[in-house]
Amino acid sequence: MHDRISINSQVMLGKPVIKGTRITVESIIERLASGETISDILEAHPHIIKEDVLAVLDFTASLLKGENIYPVAI
Repeated sequence: MHDRISINSQVMLGKPVIKGTRITVESIIERLASGETISDILEAHPHIIKEDVLAVLDFTASLLKGENIYPVAI
């Protein structure tokens, strides 16, 4: 799935994007978090497909599975 995600320092300041676009992984995650559906996103961006959005989710999940430890404020 990650073959649909690209990281290039010359595109969107090196943020991960859907390959061949300037649509960032961050923007897709924010839209989903705000309650938009995959269908809403595809309607707003007709040049991407459902598999692109699923690749964003897979990419994000793989980042969270890493060995990084994030402090939690209590």
